[in-house]
Amino acid sequence: MLKADRAARILSHVAAAGSVDVHALAELLGVSGATVRRDLQELHDQGLLHRTRGGAVTGAVNLELPLRHRSGKQQEEKRRIARLAAGLVPDAAVVGLTGGTTTTELARILAERGGMTVVTNAVNIAAELIVRPEVRLVVIGGIARSASYELVGPAADRMLSQYHVDIAFIGVDGLTAQEGCTTHDEMEAQTDRAFLRSGTRSIVLADSTKIGRVTFASICPLSDVHELVTDDGLTDAQEKAVADCGVKVHRA
Repeated sequence: MLKADRAARILSHVAAAGSVDVHALAELLGVSGATVRRDLQELHDQGLLHRTRGGAVTGAVNLELPLRHRSGKQQEEKRRIARLAAGLVPDAAVVGLTGGTTTTELARILAERGGMTVVTNAVNIAAELIVRPEVRLVVIGGIARSASYELVGPAADRMLSQYHVDIAFIGVDGLTAQEGCTTHDEMEAQTDRAFLRSGTRSIVLADSTKIGRVTFASICPLSDVHELVTDDGLTDAQEKAVADCGVKVHRA
């Protein structure tokens, strides 16, 4: 297992359980205790968890994993979601993309098609698309968030108010029928709302692990969303609850 993959597994485990034990992690990851201790120390030095004697504990409530540690999670599901979402985009469309691992997968597929305009606040997406002359790229400026590689805040919101997109795709950290769409950061939530306001059609991309979760900052109620693209891990009860809010659900 690659070091980055181990880090993602460790962070996921500590976020879910609240604490980790070196010996249990060594067995889970199939590596030595010494390797686990080095990984835990590096994650501690990055401020992502707190090292303890014999293990580690979570460094924050409802830990937000940096994008570099999320890219390998639910990867196949995210690719399926992105492929289905790309099929919803007509030729020559103007597409809005917030940051996130699933929207990044969508950006790559749309770049292969070309012939469209992409408006994004994600610097990693912009870096991939800027070398694609067949895609017209508009980058929204703002305050940089290192966790998500997004540019957010009042400057981003003002710039978005000057544009109109045919479809706004947003990623979320949580989605429920009661609390709507949520994310970890309030400034990011505000910029996500600006993307939604700019779009004729609004579509949320979220793998099924995000459904039923509520995170810190509210983006919008589900009534502000037209469609949800998720994977087949969504339960029938969850699909009904979302559909009852007027949202069309696509399962990839």
